[in-house]
Amino acid sequence: MMSIGKTEKYYWEKVHSQGAMLFTLIDPDKCFLDHAAKLAKTSYDAGSDAILVGGSIGAQGSVLDETVQKIKEAVDIPVVLFPGNISGLTQFADAVYFMYMLNSRDVYWLSTAQIQAAPVVQKMKIEAIPASYLVLEPGRAVGWIGNANLVPRDRPDLAYACALASKYMGAHVVISDSGSGASDPAPIDVIAGMAKACGDDVFYVYGGGVKNGDQAGDIVAAGAHGIQIGTAFESGNITDKIKKIKAEMLASGKKRV
Repeated sequence: MMSIGKTEKYYWEKVHSQGAMLFTLIDPDKCFLDHAAKLAKTSYDAGSDAILVGGSIGAQGSVLDETVQKIKEAVDIPVVLFPGNISGLTQFADAVYFMYMLNSRDVYWLSTAQIQAAPVVQKMKIEAIPASYLVLEPGRAVGWIGNANLVPRDRPDLAYACALASKYMGAHVVISDSGSGASDPAPIDVIAGMAKACGDDVFYVYGGGVKNGDQAGDIVAAGAHGIQIGTAFESGNITDKIKKIKAEMLASGKKRV
């Protein structure tokens, strides 16, 4: 039986102690090396609980290696790979979401990429976290790249079924994503449906369209264990945004601790 690694244990410890987790997603295709390290440090100082590195296209090779190393030097929280493809791997991260896109129409994103990546992850000796990735409407770039059969915004029943299927298929983490740059988050009943299916057996993360504390608080109140944010942190007063989002998340999360 596959054991739970250090990073995954950290996730649950954070949820049990503070109610929810905030993830900063850094896309190495847009933000790399010193710029990425600065964003990670700012996020960490303002309250982010983990740094995700990845994107729909993304950097690879030495650029990815050096970017992750610089981020690791800048923060004292886990750095987890959120790979957009098999090229998005580096031995310098703490862990990797070993994930499949549950609602892709393309077998590549369901199993082929995972088969290609598995021996590489094993050789790198980084923690592999089994993860299911579900793309919701509007999907944006990741929906297009992944040829996703997008979950409609008005079908919480389908979202629930997808999360339940992920749970039964052995995912330790379920990530639902409306797409980077989405105008607003998924409807609360969609998020609540997925959270209900995951329960406290599977770690549920929502991403896409979250821009303020009120939205973040509502999502955590609906049952999400974590929220990942990327685009919202690419401009403006990043520190202020993170602090406000984290404060509302914790206010909702502490009600269920």
